[in-house]
Amino acid sequence: MQDNLNQKPPLEDTIPVDVSTDDAVKEKNTTEDRWGQIWDKLVRWGLGETVLRVTTAVFSISLILLVVWVMANFYLRGEVNVNSGSGSTNGREPTRAVQMELPPMGTPEGSSFFEDGVARQSLMRTSLLSVQRDDVQQYVVQKGDTIFGIASKFGLKPETILWGNINVLGDNVELLSPGQTLNILPTDGVYYEWHAGDGLNGVSDYFKVKPEEIIDWPGNNLKRETLGDLAHPNIEAGTWLMVPGGKREFINWAAPYISRSDPAVAKVFGAGFCGDVVDGPVGTGTFIWPTIEKYLSGYDYSPETNHYGIDIAGQLGNAIYAVDTGVVVYAGWNDWGYGNVVVIDHGEEWQSLYAHMNSINVSCGSPVYKGDVIGVMGSSGKSSGPHLHFELRKGTARLNPWSYLPK
Repeated sequence: MQDNLNQKPPLEDTIPVDVSTDDAVKEKNTTEDRWGQIWDKLVRWGLGETVLRVTTAVFSISLILLVVWVMANFYLRGEVNVNSGSGSTNGREPTRAVQMELPPMGTPEGSSFFEDGVARQSLMRTSLLSVQRDDVQQYVVQKGDTIFGIASKFGLKPETILWGNINVLGDNVELLSPGQTLNILPTDGVYYEWHAGDGLNGVSDYFKVKPEEIIDWPGNNLKRETLGDLAHPNIEAGTWLMVPGGKREFINWAAPYISRSDPAVAKVFGAGFCGDVVDGPVGTGTFIWPTIEKYLSGYDYSPETNHYGIDIAGQLGNAIYAVDTGVVVYAGWNDWGYGNVVVIDHGEEWQSLYAHMNSINVSCGSPVYKGDVIGVMGSSGKSSGPHLHFELRKGTARLNPWSYLPK
């Protein structure tokens, strides 16, 4: 009997059975089967995709309506609590200014501060709009200056610097040197010294302007009532006149075309001219660089400044080469600023010029071949330092060497 009392009941007898759970599961499965059958029918009828789209649209609209309802009932109807204790009815009250009593401002005893006011000195550097000047200024050339640099400094064209200083530069940029005093014209044009017998009509025609432009320029101080006849105006010889907008041809300082048959035509340029030249070899018409360097050390080819060559950099003593085969038609000193010069005639009207050389290795009539050493680089004549002034021409045309030397 005791054993029966101590014996545990079977496990399954201790677990309560919920009959309702099984019924719920069965009902759920039945519902799923019913929806599955409905879905299968819709798919077979071809309406599955349409139903999905409609269902998705309905769900989206419902979600939007729900959000609108929540916002309207819980957010948009909220009230703003305003602290009304200070008289402000809407929003935040502006910060009030703090009222303070400032100590009385004293003035030095005996001062007349309030009678005289604050003393202010005149400002002599008051900024005004730029006004066109009508006078000619003076400028002393500094080391490192160039015609282009000086022109840029004063807002002028480079040719105006030359046309304003014919007595100093003579239309030759090579003559520019430190310490010179240059005329700086007030505007682009020409500075002209009046000569006895000049007429305003003739002078204005020469410089391609109207007489009135010279007469009416304020800096010229010419008065119409006392000027008289324009063909013989009352202008004192030696008077310098500004010719605004004037232009003229440059003085041609370049060596003329020196033919093999008549090299003595260059006699006017200096002792390096040649007499009779025996005919020599003819070049190929193609050219090499005249020295080892291939960059500038001075002026470029610029017809606007009367500079028809290129100034090639280098050191004193660097070799100078014949750029093509030919015969020497000028070898020696040039009186017009080029120093020691060699000119080679290559035939077919081609000629090359080498200036400012330190020494020359060839002589008049010498036959030379492309690449021969004809001398060494220097700084002879009007030169600011060692370099080679090189020119290339065909007949009377002075060409841009950059167009013919190898790149």
